[in-house]
Amino acid sequence: MATRIITPISQALEEGALSRAELKTFMRRSNRPALIRLALLLAILSTTTVLVWLSKDSMLFFPAMLLQGIVLVHHFSLQHECIHYTAFRTRYLNDIVGNYCALVIMLPHRFFRYEHCDHHTYTQLTGKDPEMIPMPRTLGAYLYYLSSIPYWKAKFSELIRHCLGQLNTTEKRFTPKSEYRTLIIEARAMAAFYIFVLGLCIASDWWAPVWYWWLPVLLGEPVMRAIRMTEHVGRPTTALMKENTRTNITNPVMQFLCWNMNYHAEHHYASSVPFHALPELHKKLSGYVHTEPRGYLGAHMDIIRQLFGNKNGGYSR
Repeated sequence: MATRIITPISQALEEGALSRAELKTFMRRSNRPALIRLALLLAILSTTTVLVWLSKDSMLFFPAMLLQGIVLVHHFSLQHECIHYTAFRTRYLNDIVGNYCALVIMLPHRFFRYEHCDHHTYTQLTGKDPEMIPMPRTLGAYLYYLSSIPYWKAKFSELIRHCLGQLNTTEKRFTPKSEYRTLIIEARAMAAFYIFVLGLCIASDWWAPVWYWWLPVLLGEPVMRAIRMTEHVGRPTTALMKENTRTNITNPVMQFLCWNMNYHAEHHYASSVPFHALPELHKKLSGYVHTEPRGYLGAHMDIIRQLFGNKNGGYSR
């Protein structure tokens, strides 16, 4: 029997968690909050870049690159808002900024939009959610995922396949046939950009992109993997939004970097609500979403508890 998908917003409206009038208010978009936050993000990135430069001949070089990397990989959060067209009210700004983020973290923007749409449609449904991170069965599998090695293997494989004009069965499922060629061109353009930068480095013996960009991203990605795990891993594999997604209460710094995506259950309930309205939506949906008050660390404690308490690797209450 086919799984019946009830949209998250329908669940919220039917359960009385949110009225249509309230939803309309929360959905109001504006350029100002995102422009301010983007300016602050670039200022922080400039600061961490200077820290890397100042520490290049000291033992603080790698810690500085890690800090730089954490800021860089959080471009994912901004790109995520852009694919929903909720970061900016002006539509083309979402595309411009989203494609900038795509180049920073090697995540083709148009492809990500189609993939992520399917993630919202089939959240936490095994075999249907293309972004589903399975509950690890062993501590080794848990640590391996956090290392980001499987993530980068998948991303490089994906980029190479697309450059060769190949989309796999899952990708063809969530991508309109008319867009196949567009995704291939997007991947080739991205690969050409990276090859050009690498060629420039070799030809001029200028290695700044390696020390200030590529290596920091590699160092910072495990932090993003740890955050991404907390969103759904360890939650039930069900279409019920009250169950399948976790909101994490975190500190203001992390909340800034992740563009309020720590309110992840709220985002899944109403993905058309812009990031700046999520804290208020969180208050409104109090009691309707699963909230981890201990934050990201608490979420990982829950995942590890389940890992050792359930040998089948599934969800346990």
